[in-house]
Amino acid sequence: MTNVSSTSSKFAIQPAERMKGLPTQFFATLVGKANAQIAAGHDVINLGQGNPDRPTPPHIVTSIQEASANPLYHKYPPFSGFPFLKQAIAQRYKEDHNVDLDPDTEVAILFGGKTGLIEIAQCLLNPGDVCLVPDPGYPDYWSGVALAGAEMAFMPLREENNFLPDYAQLKQSDLDHAKLMFINYPNNPTGATAPASFYEETVAFAEKNGVVVASDFAYGAIGFDGQKPISFLQTPGAKEVGIEFYTLSKTYNMAGWRVGFALGNKEVIRLINLMQDHYYCSLFGGIQAAAATALTASQDCVTELRDVYESRRNALYTALASIGWNAKPSQGSFFSWLPVPKGHSSQSLADLLLEEAKVVVAPGVGFGTHGEGYVRLGLLSSEERLAEAVQRIGKLNLF
Repeated sequence: MTNVSSTSSKFAIQPAERMKGLPTQFFATLVGKANAQIAAGHDVINLGQGNPDRPTPPHIVTSIQEASANPLYHKYPPFSGFPFLKQAIAQRYKEDHNVDLDPDTEVAILFGGKTGLIEIAQCLLNPGDVCLVPDPGYPDYWSGVALAGAEMAFMPLREENNFLPDYAQLKQSDLDHAKLMFINYPNNPTGATAPASFYEETVAFAEKNGVVVASDFAYGAIGFDGQKPISFLQTPGAKEVGIEFYTLSKTYNMAGWRVGFALGNKEVIRLINLMQDHYYCSLFGGIQAAAATALTASQDCVTELRDVYESRRNALYTALASIGWNAKPSQGSFFSWLPVPKGHSSQSLADLLLEEAKVVVAPGVGFGTHGEGYVRLGLLSSEERLAEAVQRIGKLNLF
């Protein structure tokens, strides 16, 4: 028997080229900085992440406890998920948005919304194709495009245009190669919402340019001031040109459960299901049963959660105004998008607030070049902690 010395071996792992092209995980760096301060013994108020702070409603927890004892769910689930869960999401969309969905052909079950956002790029894009991406936007849009070996063309979201993309400003050279685009309202990171006219414009744009629309509706249940967020799928012609992604993470405080859906265009749904057939054997059946409970039971918990976020938003902006940090209140999601004071970049302000105030905020540049000049704060702490965070910031006399 030959002994091989690991110290003398020249064997080396060679990663695939796609692994070398992945973008830096922005939030991992943010978490690392915050954890270093916590490890040093500091009381850190983390407003930089998007992790819901409230527990999953008790009736949903009870549902999975009961479902876990069902032997049916101890076996492999159907590859594309149980029909009852697809029927539940179709029912919820009909009740909430008056959108008709065929559970069999227009709904795909996902391992969380993030998975679908990455999968769709791999389903549709080849090297040399272009994906239109909002800037600023959710950084994981970039990941799927990178894995597909495709290119990105950024759609600036400017405050003067209510953080909506201006399709007329896009380069024709990009449109000639574009096959996919992401939109996201209520928006992460800006907290903006979109009117029905924007979605009508988007459908017309997609039809004209042959671009598939991927609407990220993760915060679809969180709209403020009596304004209910509009689903892309409510728009005539939407299902002909695209799909929408929805998740239970935000609506029901189920971030750790990893349950999401892709909804809409039958061919895109077929492709997502086909790809997932090669990756997964669907979600644990007990989780699917609990997800169906969330969607079909009383939605009072959703209303209560939205009211909590709106109250926190109001408390936050009142406190911010008291220290001279003025901004237009967010319209939806659980984020606030705030301009940085003169003399600072988004990164330098974020670093200063962490070092001196022990408050974590996300620098806008982490969401794209047009995020420079802003920082994102999450409404994911109690009103008392939000007020304390602002009080700490106020002592720095930045405004």
